[in-house]
Amino acid sequence: MMTVSLAKRGWQWLKRSSSSATEQSMDSQMAAAAVTANSKSNFAVAFLLMPKARRQAIHAVYAYCRLIDDIVDSDDPVEQKQAALAVWEDELKAAFFGGKPHSPVAVALAEAHQRFGIRYEDALLVLRGCQSDLHKRRYATWSELYDYCYHVASAVGLMCIALFGCKDPGSRQYAIHLGQALQLTNILRDVAEDAARDRIYLPQEALIEFGLSESDILSGRRGTAALWLLRHLAARAREEYALARAVMPEPDRRALMPAEIMGSIYFGLLEEIERRGDAVLTQGTRLKLSPRRKIERALHAACTTLLPFGAKLFAPVY
Repeated sequence: MMTVSLAKRGWQWLKRSSSSATEQSMDSQMAAAAVTANSKSNFAVAFLLMPKARRQAIHAVYAYCRLIDDIVDSDDPVEQKQAALAVWEDELKAAFFGGKPHSPVAVALAEAHQRFGIRYEDALLVLRGCQSDLHKRRYATWSELYDYCYHVASAVGLMCIALFGCKDPGSRQYAIHLGQALQLTNILRDVAEDAARDRIYLPQEALIEFGLSESDILSGRRGTAALWLLRHLAARAREEYALARAVMPEPDRRALMPAEIMGSIYFGLLEEIERRGDAVLTQGTRLKLSPRRKIERALHAACTTLLPFGAKLFAPVY
C-alpha cells in the first residue's frame, strides 16, 4: 500500500547521516505529512486551516493511526502483524518517555507530545484497539462495540483536542461522543468491506433483535430486516453526533473547528449512506463525498464555528 511504502521511505530518511536535529525533525514531519496527503482521507480537509505547527502535529497523529490500521488490514500473516504492532508499542514508549524512536512518524509523535502534551495513554488505546482487530471479529453487544469505538476513534479525538489547543475539560466528553459518531459512520459505510474480511461489527444482539444471521451479513443479503438494522445503527450514530454537539464547551468552540469540520463531513457521509439504504451490504466502490461537497461542508462548519453568532446564524453542521 502507498502508506506502507511511504513509511519505509521515512525510515530511510531517518537513517541519513545527518548531525542536525532540525533536519531530522523536518524528515519526520515530511513523512507524517506524506502519509496524510496520500491517504486522501476526509480528515485531511479538516487540517488545512490549522496553524502550521499544530497541523504538523496532527499529521503525526493521523499518520500513526493510519499506519497501524494498515498493518491490521494487510494480507500479512497474523503473527507478522502482531510483531509489527509490538514494534509500534516500543516506538510509542520511546516517543513518549524520552527514548529514541526509529520511525519518522514516531519521532513526529514525540515532538507533538513535547510541544502540545498529547498523552501516551490515548495513543496506546488506539494501538490496543487495532491489536484487538487481529483476533476479535464479532461483537456480542452494543456495549462491546462502543468500547471498541472508544479505543480506535474516541482516543484519537482525545489526542487531537490537545493539538487543537482546547482548555475546557468538557472537550474530552465532546471528543468521546464525536469519535463514537465517526466510527459508527465508518462501520455503517464499510459493512460489505468488513464482511469480505470475515469481520462483523454489527453486534450479535442486534442481529438477533432484527431476525438476522451472520450469514445474512456475510453474503450481503438485502431485505427489510437488514434495512431496519442499518437504520438503527444510523440512528445510534446520529445520537452520538447530537451528544457531541450538546456537550461542546463554548470556550473551546473556535479551537474545535477542525473537529467540527470532520463532524460535518462525516455527517454528510452518513446522510448519503442513509439515502442508499441497504446497498451498503453489497460490495462496490467505497462511498465518499465529492471534493466539492467536502469543501462546502468544511466552509459551513468553519463559518458556524468562527463567525460571531455563527451557531445562531447557520444551521447546525450535524
